Amino acid sequence: VQLQASGGGLVQAGGSLRLSCAASGRTFSTYHMGWFRQAPGKEREFVAAISWSGGSTTLYADSVKGRFTISRDNAKNTVYLQMNSLKFEDTALYYCAATKTWTSLPGAYVYWGQGTQVTVSS
Repeated sequence: VQLQASGGGLVQAGGSLRLSCAASGRTFSTYHMGWFRQAPGKEREFVAAISWSGGSTTLYADSVKGRFTISRDNAKNTVYLQMNSLKFEDTALYYCAATKTWTSLPGAYVYWGQGTQVTVSS
């Protein structure tokens, strides 16, 4: 599975962005998908995950719960991250990743996209 993240940019605090992650390969629908982020000087951290079947089986970091929404369209081989009420501390490089294990641990994700930069100005 190859992953290509897009949709990042510069936005003012309180604004919104939607990230997309397009996957190649016919096995996309068999993977749980996750979003992670890494700010300069910090470790990569979990943001959100969605199960292979999508729907209501999702998981969020406490820091984004209620503001971010993860979704997927298996027909389009794409996973999304809708980010609302963005804060300065959401500034980071955002990565999408794929795993066969339902987890928030980055070490269990076997395929990673290249990252897309999100910058929130205060």
